[in-house]
Amino acid sequence: MSILVTGGAGFIGSNFVRYWLTNHPDDRVVLLDTLTYAGNLENLDTFIDVSNLHFVKGNIRDSEQLDLIFSAESIDRVVHFAAESHVDRSILGPKSFVETNVDGTLTLLEVARQHWISDQNQRFIHVSTDEVYGSLSL
Repeated sequence: MSILVTGGAGFIGSNFVRYWLTNHPDDRVVLLDTLTYAGNLENLDTFIDVSNLHFVKGNIRDSEQLDLIFSAESIDRVVHFAAESHVDRSILGPKSFVETNVDGTLTLLEVARQHWISDQNQRFIHVSTDEVYGSLSL
């Protein structure tokens, strides 16, 4: 299996990558992250040099880069953590939240759809926070 993990250098994403590499050592993990305020490769310390992990510095809004990744790596699973998720930052700069959380997710979904159109065995899992999904009233 070849898995694309977006936002994989962030807190939640890096813990997922560690878990996956430990429990599925035969799978290939492609980690895509822009390494902004929330992403840090030190979160993956000893894992960053393993042979089945490939780090790509990039942005989920870049459809050309995503297309190359899907083609070169034969991606059949996406675990999408990449998001702007700090409330204080959303108040100061809401545009970047829309660009990443909405436009970026749409771009990623569209590239996946184009690559997976003839096969139904792929999976796309979107993991996020209330800043992306909104809050729930109980």
